Amino acid sequence: MSSNIPTLDANRVLQLARDALDIESRAVEGLKSRLGAPFVRAISMILACTGRVIVMGMGKSGHVGRKIAATLASTGTPAQFVHPAEASHGDLGMVTRSDIVLAISNSGESDELNAILPVIRRLGVPMVAMTGRSESTLARHADVSLDSSVVQEACPLNLAPTASTITQMALGDALAVALLDARGFGKEDFALSHPGGALGRRLLVHVRDLLGTHGEPPCVLPSAPLPEVLHVMSRGGMGIAAMVDHDGRVVGVFTDGDLRRLIESGTDLRQLDARSLMRPDPRTIRADALAVEVASLMETQKITSVLVVDEHDRFVGALNTNALLRAKVI
Repeated sequence: MSSNIPTLDANRVLQLARDALDIESRAVEGLKSRLGAPFVRAISMILACTGRVIVMGMGKSGHVGRKIAATLASTGTPAQFVHPAEASHGDLGMVTRSDIVLAISNSGESDELNAILPVIRRLGVPMVAMTGRSESTLARHADVSLDSSVVQEACPLNLAPTASTITQMALGDALAVALLDARGFGKEDFALSHPGGALGRRLLVHVRDLLGTHGEPPCVLPSAPLPEVLHVMSRGGMGIAAMVDHDGRVVGVFTDGDLRRLIESGTDLRQLDARSLMRPDPRTIRADALAVEVASLMETQKITSVLVVDEHDRFVGALNTNALLRAKVI
């Protein structure tokens, strides 16, 4: 059986790949000199919008548009992608007078997109165009047009949308970044829209969220005998017991490491109580602190467990590195 797999020329493969990257790099670099008043006006229009940014585009521009809409939405600018072909069959009802349209087309002559431009204009919806042709139908209908043109595509045939889609993507990111800064959008805001990500866990998860909901916090009074201390340590499952006063405030701590050291020293443990066992003034953290602060405390103090207190410094529980690992805080 003959094989239809072509013989690869490794040198040609690598050269074409490098050429594609060079072409696309130059295309993105060329955007910088074309940024100016239209870009600033587009930012002002979007900031003034009380609705959403409705992103539209066909084909590869549509794929880029979906990504731009997602990036805008995740960085503080409500956005939604609407397919131009579906818009002609009812989805245009998703566009309201309080929205703004970001229409993307390299040629500016997409039939499906241009077919709905008059309707968008009749609705009085502001429109920003992103196109490679400043004299195109799309550019003429828009309130402001952003130049995403390229000298050539990275495709060896100069046909497949490659460099042009890269510039569209980069220009969309530039819009998102400028809008993010203008809105004062910070890390906490970003975390709220990314609760499942690593940053969300770092900025949204608090110490109280990691405390166990079952069982008594591992604590004893300073007068408690050693067997009671050991029982509490075992019950808590973290090898740590807090010594608290009658108001529940932490006065000391005892860990399994402390127990091992006492045994190794040959100390007679039979008559010891919690007061004679404990290490006074242990490190604590507030329950309303961010979980990432616990990780930092453990790292700087070279400890694996920490006692948690409420706003009145009363003991409410303990955390160890295993709890932080399970919550993917570290």
